[in-house]
Amino acid sequence: MSVTKPLPHDSAELHVTGQARYVDDLEAPAGSLHLAFGLSDVARGEIVAMDLTAVRAAPGVVAVLTAADLPFANDVSPSIHDEPLLAEDEVFYLGQPLFLVVARSHLAARKAARLGRIEITELPAILTVEQALAADSRFEDGPRIYEKGDAAAAIEGAAHVLEGRIEIGGQEHFYLEGQAAMAVPQEAGGMVVHSSTQHPTEIQHKVAEAIGLPMHDVRVEMRRMGGGFGGKESQGNALAVACAVAARATGRVCRMRYDRDDDMVVTGKRHDFRIDYRVGFDDAGRIAGVDFRHYTRCGWAQDLSLPVADRAMLHADNAYLLENCRIESHRLKTNMQSATAFRGFGGPQGMLGMERVVDHVAHALRKDPLEVRRVNYYADAAGVGGGGGPAPHRSSTDSPRDISGKRKPGADDHLDLTSRGATGPVEDEVVPVPPPGAQTTPYGMEVEDFILHEMTDALVASSDYVARRAAVAEWNAAQPILKRGIAISPVKFGISFTLTHLNQAGALVHVYQDGSVSMNHGGTEMGQGLNRKVQQVAARVFGVESDVVRITATDTGKVPNTSATAASSGSDLNGMAVQAACETIRDRIAEVVGQLHQVKAAEVVFAEGEVRAGDAVLRFADAVKLAYENRVSLSSTGYYRTPKVAWDRIAGRGRPFFYFAYGAAVTEVVIDTLTGEYRILRADILHDAGASLNPAIDIGQVEGGYVQGAGWLTTEELVWDDTGRLRTHAPSTYKIPACGDRPDVFNVALWDSPNREETVHRSKAVGEPPFMLGISAFLALSDAVAACGPGYPALDAPATPERVLKAVTRVRDGR
Repeated sequence: MSVTKPLPHDSAELHVTGQARYVDDLEAPAGSLHLAFGLSDVARGEIVAMDLTAVRAAPGVVAVLTAADLPFANDVSPSIHDEPLLAEDEVFYLGQPLFLVVARSHLAARKAARLGRIEITELPAILTVEQALAADSRFEDGPRIYEKGDAAAAIEGAAHVLEGRIEIGGQEHFYLEGQAAMAVPQEAGGMVVHSSTQHPTEIQHKVAEAIGLPMHDVRVEMRRMGGGFGGKESQGNALAVACAVAARATGRVCRMRYDRDDDMVVTGKRHDFRIDYRVGFDDAGRIAGVDFRHYTRCGWAQDLSLPVADRAMLHADNAYLLENCRIESHRLKTNMQSATAFRGFGGPQGMLGMERVVDHVAHALRKDPLEVRRVNYYADAAGVGGGGGPAPHRSSTDSPRDISGKRKPGADDHLDLTSRGATGPVEDEVVPVPPPGAQTTPYGMEVEDFILHEMTDALVASSDYVARRAAVAEWNAAQPILKRGIAISPVKFGISFTLTHLNQAGALVHVYQDGSVSMNHGGTEMGQGLNRKVQQVAARVFGVESDVVRITATDTGKVPNTSATAASSGSDLNGMAVQAACETIRDRIAEVVGQLHQVKAAEVVFAEGEVRAGDAVLRFADAVKLAYENRVSLSSTGYYRTPKVAWDRIAGRGRPFFYFAYGAAVTEVVIDTLTGEYRILRADILHDAGASLNPAIDIGQVEGGYVQGAGWLTTEELVWDDTGRLRTHAPSTYKIPACGDRPDVFNVALWDSPNREETVHRSKAVGEPPFMLGISAFLALSDAVAACGPGYPALDAPATPERVLKAVTRVRDGR
């Protein structure tokens, strides 16, 4: 009833009218206090002395805390306890918190924090890949290596061999709502924390550890975030812990938010990478073997760098069957912000490395890169490529938007496949062994559902790629200054947490006597529409409209032990948990109604706001009241654990993903060869969302993901100087895509085909996969530069106008 409808975001009206309440909007009692950190102004050194006299004497200051004042654990790390809240004897990056100011206003706290006189003996900072390698500064003893076949022998025996390097910059999350938290002391020493976080349970755990309480004495509530993109998976820990420690010390409500400059200086970014590659291939462009070396600057603390670097390795194949592949990954410790989770979680970097290889091979052979991509694709389920595909949902700036949510005939047959029988205890999964002859990834996972052959055919046709590529060549032959480029790039993105135990979720559902439904789940809403989708899932189970169901703020006191809303798993995990809880209550109601009307419970139908038992028809609210009067519980928890996943990250073998999400994009650009400036002229996207739970929201996610991905690879440049100071720390110096940077023609369609795996209503995750569609914009710029001369562009990312201009010069010189 409700599932598949293109309903708007559940808070859309609140967003556009400014009524949506975020953490910093929450009212606090008179006397509440505000916090700010005093920050290090050197990247590495030993603390000799801290004179905080002027800080304590500043107007409005109530308290100043250092590491020595912290009552229990001085740690906010999500991994190995290597990230102190306040520096103790040493500093490890420029911007590291040294002390905490507690004052009567936000401005007073910020002003006072600037008054500290800190004496630090400066030490040589490790800032570059080369410096880290020379110092052997790492987060693991040596590089991690995943292998399949014999890459070295395959490369040496190939008809052609190429070597190259691509440098890939990081990215600032630039969520519209900055990091924020508020702690409210409770009786008996308990604490309620409001935090703008993707991981409430992580906040609960770190706060409890910091103030010496069991987790049941700390409750974390989170209604919504104004954006997260991974930047609020672990980076909010410091604010929440600081507020809780200060609230415990003062007995007053404490709140903290970073101003934008502080946010950018203190918090981690996307990991930047350097990828060196060597590839062997034949005359058709078929890759015989490839060797990758990934070097990533992880920053001063480990944070989530190991799984990020792992996922980059896991996506180093992208959409291509590599029989002989070696991937070597170096996780380097450097004196800068601790790099952290960001949409795609390492996958985009690994994928871009592979796409550079394909692009380089195509250039060397003077072939259309699409030919080389096709010849290296995984085979489809039938072992062959080609074929047509189902009709997509579409949205377009040059044609009427069709997001009606109507499905093709027979597509709804899967909707009765639920989580029944899959939510109870099951035996632990073992690392699966693919059958003989199966096509496998470099880490040994069988690829069973490859659909990019037919998706590519459909997109090539709908985008008129062949004719447009010919037109681009004709334009470039006639135009000496402006050069155009066009490129198509595929996406194959694995869905699941690679830390297997995180693939679980819980939910709590109450049905009230009047038929209204209240629901709580462990996911967090950051603008992606998770709550609306889960609301639709619940409404479908009860056969009611979505407005009958109310989702309450995420609360660790209602659903415990939640996983972060990350890894594109929000709808998959929480949707299934909510569905399980709703089905339990629905079946209880069906039993009561069935007994009354002498119908089997399984034959009772919930649809269109009614409950039908044979010839009897009751309003849903009346059926609920009947169950209540028969003393039947109308409350239930739900639980879900993702099946089939099993992963040995040390060996680099197993099935880390439940399934893959696919997509493809065609982008056309134009560059000015005199200045390096460029425009994205048109983007055509076909993306696989399975049987979409909400086409309107999913199309919005695809559009936003593409633009954010293109921004990462074009304008968003992070610059540190030789002292380790971040110079691009404000909107004036860091360029995110604006409205005018989107393509003039922007066509987005969803590939309307159910997931082969038993996900919630056979949908697919759509949070991270569209981000990688932006790679096509980067490749289109490379194609435009290649039109300037015989050399290979070898663009680095982000491909800023300066880098494009330098590449034009290199290509013209044949370098």
